[in-house]
Amino acid sequence: MTHQAQGYPASSSLGVEPLLLPDITHDAVVVVPGIMGSELFDTHSGKVVWGLSNSRWLTRAWLTRSGMTPLRLTPEEMAGDYGRIVARRLLKTPAWCPFLNGFEPYHDLLWAIRSAVTHCEAILPFPYDWRLPVAAHARALATAARDHLTRWRQHPAQKAARERSVDQQEARLVFIAHSMGGLVTYAALSLGGDGDLAEDTRGVMTLGTPYQGSVVAANILNAVQDNTLLLPRGTLATVAATMPGVHDLLPRFVCLEEGDTVRKLTPSDVAALGGDKELFRTSQEFFDRLCRDPMPHLQPIAGVGQATVQSMRLNAGLVCSSEYGFRADRHGELKRDEHGRPARFPVKGDGTVHRASASPLPRTPTLYGQHGALASGKQARSAVASFLADEDYLGQLQADRGLGLKVPDYVEVGAKWDLAITGTDSPAGISCTVAAVDTRYTRIFPASADGNNRLRATCSVPSVGLYRVTVTSGHSPDLTQLVFAGPKGTEYLDD
Repeated sequence: MTHQAQGYPASSSLGVEPLLLPDITHDAVVVVPGIMGSELFDTHSGKVVWGLSNSRWLTRAWLTRSGMTPLRLTPEEMAGDYGRIVARRLLKTPAWCPFLNGFEPYHDLLWAIRSAVTHCEAILPFPYDWRLPVAAHARALATAARDHLTRWRQHPAQKAARERSVDQQEARLVFIAHSMGGLVTYAALSLGGDGDLAEDTRGVMTLGTPYQGSVVAANILNAVQDNTLLLPRGTLATVAATMPGVHDLLPRFVCLEEGDTVRKLTPSDVAALGGDKELFRTSQEFFDRLCRDPMPHLQPIAGVGQATVQSMRLNAGLVCSSEYGFRADRHGELKRDEHGRPARFPVKGDGTVHRASASPLPRTPTLYGQHGALASGKQARSAVASFLADEDYLGQLQADRGLGLKVPDYVEVGAKWDLAITGTDSPAGISCTVAAVDTRYTRIFPASADGNNRLRATCSVPSVGLYRVTVTSGHSPDLTQLVFAGPKGTEYLDD
């Protein structure tokens, strides 16, 4: 797709007015998705093992005994032989995962980027095998970005757009990264083996990147030890225990409560909660190296307003997570209340990554939205387009007061379940819709105040599948979240 200058001639004493040039960039753009945001193909079986043309594959993946088995790392992969699985493209259809909830595909984001560049060939999507450690992708992304920039600088559209630019500077790179993709980008720029890549990068925008990790990763690894949890959660935990990528997302901030103190996780803690001690130790060593230098040219975006776990306790090997966190003063001392106990702060986030983890910078633009949909929402697309057009991006205003949405990640077909809308106690102007992703089922559920400065709606769905919850309001950005519905009981379906 190319952009042509458009304008409207008008009479004047000097003749026809000049045409208006489009507000676009001639830079090269690299899009790096988040965890589970890439389609994975098994070269041994010849089958797609994550991400298909519709979301019905999720039923087989999560509700059959062998559905997630292809995602387990083999002994060869654990030893560093990563040739079995190939990431072929960005996620094309909605997906879902216990604890992480839903993931929206990236076509809306890509469309917004196409409208802000001079030619579609300026865009490089970078799918990757998110099961693997972040470190494994550093050199691959650095090489792909360098090759992309070299090709784009020779493209006729780049050369023509460069001549119209203010300083006529040669095209540089802009990275747009969601979630885990921000860590992959960080690794590529700092440890990817291309010493000039940072200098050839104009900017990096990250959306919901867990720079300090997330307690949600601990919940994922721990699920197999809690036999009260529903079937898909245990299925995920068994597979995730082999994945270095999940261990890279474990919290690296002070989060573990023990009596009157709070500390960081240790490898022994990770082993106790169901993870792999050595995978976490390797992850810690990697991030120690990575964080010696700040990410260059960074503009983070943080999701806010959503209930987000930020701390945890370990009780006999079981994770009890909480929606509050802790803070230290400028000397590194933990803030305490008048009784000497660690002070608790209910800082929210995007439902997966709490606000403080989503940015290493003190002042960060914020958006109201759920983690899996953060990169596809209207506000995010607008911020990305602005970032691409403006070389000196100052960031949009902080998010206006908005709503929060909290839904179960897994529900049973035919059973009633509640969703909560926070940030208001008035149902006026609020619409709550539940729609099936793959069928025409759509239903509006009324929301009413529950007396705790929030609204509650009681919902149900008729069949197994993936459903999108959408909350709209005249005074807040739309909120969406994906919910997976399975059969009653805890028995696997037939393979």
